[in-house]
Amino acid sequence: MKRIGIIVFGDSSVDSGNNNHISTILKSDFAPYGRDFEGGKATGRFSNGKIVTDFISEAFGIKPTIPAYLDPSYNITHFASGVSFASAGTGYDNATSDVFSVIPLWKELQYYKEYQNKLRDYLGPSKANHTISQFLYLISLGTNDFLENYFLLPQRSSQFSLQEYQNFLGRTAEGFVRELYAVGARKMSIGGLPPMGCLPLERSSRLVFGGGGECVEKYNRVAMDFNAKLMGLVEMMNKELKGIQIVFSNPYDVVYDMILHPSYYGEFEFLFKSIFISLLNIN
Repeated sequence: MKRIGIIVFGDSSVDSGNNNHISTILKSDFAPYGRDFEGGKATGRFSNGKIVTDFISEAFGIKPTIPAYLDPSYNITHFASGVSFASAGTGYDNATSDVFSVIPLWKELQYYKEYQNKLRDYLGPSKANHTISQFLYLISLGTNDFLENYFLLPQRSSQFSLQEYQNFLGRTAEGFVRELYAVGARKMSIGGLPPMGCLPLERSSRLVFGGGGECVEKYNRVAMDFNAKLMGLVEMMNKELKGIQIVFSNPYDVVYDMILHPSYYGEFEFLFKSIFISLLNIN
């Protein structure tokens, strides 16, 4: 089935280059990022090549990559079939985006509303409104709320217990989905958290500071708990909001299996210097 287009919100997992165009240290516009991208160019994606939203767009037959909204080399003619508002380092919590001065989630939504107006001018109101209702909306964030905020800085951990903070994030996620619904979104995918205790930064930090480089199981348990909350949220909103179709996309099991059984997924090359690169670049 061919989808009309894809709209993306989130963090570094789906940022296709927006952070290139804001004042933040959290960027990926330099080597070795992008070495497997077309032309070997670092685009601002936190990847050696394409990111998951690019592959989804390509699989739907839309276009091979999703452009970043703030990239001045693109305009509404490119954005009409898909665009990313994501910003690496952001989270559901506004305080998370403050850590690295990146785009908060509310601002991503504001950019999207601005984009809707441009789309109506470009396509005409009737066609644009239909297109908006047929877009697939991909939402992927939450890891930074825990790793770069709650477990790292004192503000939220002194204000909330871990359970309370997860509930706070869940309410924020629900509010965001309801706002998208109010402006016409109907088909959404909410991404869960990966085994964040196994992310390169967490494992290499343990190795450098005297640990064995194993996964931080405490963080993995938090990811599973929060994913369960998101699943419940998705189930509830599918029942409450007329005409909405939301799915929960859970990366946890497949990513964890790749970590446990890497040989099942192909050949991997380990470079010791990547430990230090990951300490300087968040995941």
